[in-house]
Amino acid sequence: MKLENLQELTTEGKNESTRNLDQLSARGIVQLMNDEDKKVPYAVERVLDQVSDAVELIVASLEQGGRLFYFGAGTSGRLGILDASECPPTFGTDPELVQGIIAGGPSAMIRAVEGAEDSAELGQEDIRKYGVTKQDVVVGIAASGRTPYVLGVLKEAQAIGARTIAVSCNQPSFINKGVDVAINVVVGPEVLTGSTRLKAGSAQKLVLNMLTTATMIKLGKVYGNLMVNVQATNLKLKERVKRIVMEVTGVGYAEAERLADLAKGDAKTAILMKLTNTSREEAVQLLNLTNGRIREAIQKYS
Repeated sequence: MKLENLQELTTEGKNESTRNLDQLSARGIVQLMNDEDKKVPYAVERVLDQVSDAVELIVASLEQGGRLFYFGAGTSGRLGILDASECPPTFGTDPELVQGIIAGGPSAMIRAVEGAEDSAELGQEDIRKYGVTKQDVVVGIAASGRTPYVLGVLKEAQAIGARTIAVSCNQPSFINKGVDVAINVVVGPEVLTGSTRLKAGSAQKLVLNMLTTATMIKLGKVYGNLMVNVQATNLKLKERVKRIVMEVTGVGYAEAERLADLAKGDAKTAILMKLTNTSREEAVQLLNLTNGRIREAIQKYS
């Protein structure tokens, strides 16, 4: 298949069940969309082995001081930025640890930058611009699996020795070439022909959710199923910290609030202070010794 033969792509195919879309009632349209959306998690289920392989690769790199980069154009780029931007508030990570880059730069988030996705050279330049090194992991996201910008990104990333992952919604996919892990979530033709912000976008979002969430769990930023690394940057999150402390330690609200204040809003520190009967400084030291892994810190003290 030649690069320009878009009609051969599954994501560009016509969906026979939606041929009369413009003649349907509002209820009929949303019912059809819902019926098609139900196919997405099953498509993701078929690639869970590849997703877990990608998680293991990312964890290994981040443990050695590497970073995770998402690169994409259009919807794919926006989804990468969305997932990356949620990591600091959810897991307390440095904004540099997980980064999302979109073809055409930040302005492309809200307005298409003409021709940006068609430039492999721009992709290569962005790898250099954002300082990607051989320690990092680069995820190229392209629903079509053939976006020139993403092809350029992955080619340059491989040239410098970075680990690479491809996420697409077509099989075969051009962006699979030479990558360490290829994740191809084939969801079939869209309700609206070629509108990959729909099923393809949903599939990509689910995969990216898994990549970062599973990675952060494996890195010790979660205790049980609790976001113990959450950053208390607003009232809702400050209350969440207190609820987490209450659930883990069994204390009441007032004591959880006291511990949270002493821990300067850090749930892990507050939990350790209570469970190990230590000061804030001692709890912080314990966490530093275990790379922030609270379960290991508790075991080390006991």
